[in-house]
Amino acid sequence: MRAKEFVFTHVIKHKKAIIALFFILAFFSFPARDLVSVNYDISDYLPKETHSTKSIEALGKEFSDGIPNARVLVRDVTLPEALEYKHKISEVEGVSSVTWLDDFVDTTLPLENADKSIKDVYYKDGNALFNVAIQKQARIDATDKIREIIGDKNAMAGSAVSTAVATVETVKEVQLIKIFSVIFVLLILLLTTRSWIEPVIVLIGLGVAIIINEGSNLIFGEISFVTDAATGILQLAVSLDYSVFLIHRFEECRKEVGDEKEAMILALKRSSQSILGSGLTTVIGFLALVLMSLRLGPDMGLALAKGVAISLITVFTFTPALIMFMFKLMDKTRHKSFIPDLTGFGKTVHKYAIPMLIVALILIVPAFLASRSNEYDFGSSHIYSKGTQLGKETEEINKIFGEKDVYVLLAPKGKTAEQKAFSKEVGDMDKVSSVVSYVDKVGAEIPDGFLDKEILDKFQSKRYSRMIISVDVPYEGDDTFNLIQDIRDKAKDHFGKDYYLAGEGVSTYDLMRTATSDLEKVNIVAIIAIFLVLMFTLHSLIVPFILVLCIETAIWLNLAVPYFNGHPIFYIAYLIISSIQLGATVDYAILMTDKYRENRKLLARRESAEKTVSDVTVSICTSGSALTVVGLLMGNISSNQLLAQLGFFIGRGALFSLTIVMFVLPEVLYIFDRFAVKETRFEFIKKFLKGKNKNEEHLEGAES
Repeated sequence: MRAKEFVFTHVIKHKKAIIALFFILAFFSFPARDLVSVNYDISDYLPKETHSTKSIEALGKEFSDGIPNARVLVRDVTLPEALEYKHKISEVEGVSSVTWLDDFVDTTLPLENADKSIKDVYYKDGNALFNVAIQKQARIDATDKIREIIGDKNAMAGSAVSTAVATVETVKEVQLIKIFSVIFVLLILLLTTRSWIEPVIVLIGLGVAIIINEGSNLIFGEISFVTDAATGILQLAVSLDYSVFLIHRFEECRKEVGDEKEAMILALKRSSQSILGSGLTTVIGFLALVLMSLRLGPDMGLALAKGVAISLITVFTFTPALIMFMFKLMDKTRHKSFIPDLTGFGKTVHKYAIPMLIVALILIVPAFLASRSNEYDFGSSHIYSKGTQLGKETEEINKIFGEKDVYVLLAPKGKTAEQKAFSKEVGDMDKVSSVVSYVDKVGAEIPDGFLDKEILDKFQSKRYSRMIISVDVPYEGDDTFNLIQDIRDKAKDHFGKDYYLAGEGVSTYDLMRTATSDLEKVNIVAIIAIFLVLMFTLHSLIVPFILVLCIETAIWLNLAVPYFNGHPIFYIAYLIISSIQLGATVDYAILMTDKYRENRKLLARRESAEKTVSDVTVSICTSGSALTVVGLLMGNISSNQLLAQLGFFIGRGALFSLTIVMFVLPEVLYIFDRFAVKETRFEFIKKFLKGKNKNEEHLEGAES
């Protein structure tokens, strides 16, 4: 306690220096935000040891042209016109290769003699489909140039196109979400505070913390688009109540202590445990994402945890210093409360608490089962809906040529017999439309010296032969994943471990396998870690179990909604939301429990339950409504369906957590009052700490 008082005293004493320091940090952090690179390709976050990641690296080393990542449709063209389009597209800077019909058949001969399985992949009913490989760093410029070449009546699709669209559109949408979020938070604060200047103080503190956090992301070098879109608005929503709670405590302490400096020090001392407890559980919930093998988890978890940590530092240093500068202005701008007396609300909640508890108990098992029975999307193939331009053009291409993908397999050079056998086995598979390779195009019997160098460079490197496998399956789904596993099994039979298989569907398959292995690990660690923090902060074994179960119930209800709606969900959003909702909303349960315990010191069980609801409704609803609206804004504004879905999960999850905490938790605390009020004695820890203190006192005495 002495250490806290020492720190808080110096914060107030050096308030000018602290304010100056934070404004300087914000000044340099603001332009630093634009230096942080944002990655829009989910596949880049696969673990480096996955087979598809290694395959992409190997392909880049062995061959100059990459894996096709865009499909370009040109309507109503003759063969010569199609070849001219191919030449123009291949000349675009950033395009490493364009694959079309002429790469596999002689287009100067009548097409009736060409292999139909190959022809229909690239040219059908006068429509030409080009498979284009676009370099990662040139996606936006290259897709813009290709659009200029083909015009608006033709179509483009594929991961390179969706990434280019996301890069441009997401930046605009995120800025719009942030603007609306700040406006809503300002309105909420104006309604729930007693001074016109208090919302300004809160928003300045939050703004400084968010800017510093976004600027300090420069230490990561690069962040994902999910992190870039969600971190700022989530930090705003989850950190809001820290500043509000401190201001309320300061007003309470001013009534007890005449001197404003002493009142602020007292407010900081009294609020530190609650704010730190809430902040620590939030940080741990976010840090649990670091345990994900899919590197999108650590990417987002570290940025979010850092943001909350910066908000905590800000609320204990910058915000109190700012309040001390502006408390006179707070007094001058006071107004009547816009919130009515909530005593009756607390009694109403208690009156209907038993039916609400019964409903929650009835729903808990179905919600749990439904939350684990959803259908999932893993990759970026459904990241833009059919209502968007990209969605419409993807649908147009699929209507003419079907849902197709291209895989590239590297087989050891020289093993021509094995390559021939593998090519035949794979070519005979139901979902494979064609296999084109050195042994298929040229024949294993012809020596390399007799072949054209262009053919050799296309299909052979110093170490590997390249096989191009065209498949009649979408980028993801059960058929796709089963086919990829079958191809890998056959490749392993013929080439052992010395082969590589790459393609968008292959990366999505590895994305699925990696993500599904992360779920239980991340959730269990988050729950255990938060349980331990609550156990030591609340000095109880039963209460942490109750609080975690309440929030987990809200999470299960949230994740059950898509199941009952029959909508598939992005597994990445499903994976991330559990930790985010647990970390962000367990604060409501902590606040409810702390207030109930405080009231029980003076009141009976029933009165405590009623008064607690009345006391915390404004605080919980302020934070909860902010998180709800911020999430729903993200869900409704984002055209990127992954971000939109994550937003809906955040908003709906906050609403479920709010409902459980407000209408169910008070009755649970009432029923388990004996455990809720009684603190468990951790004797072994107390003895350890007591012994440590004695040793410190002994050392201090010896030094004296």
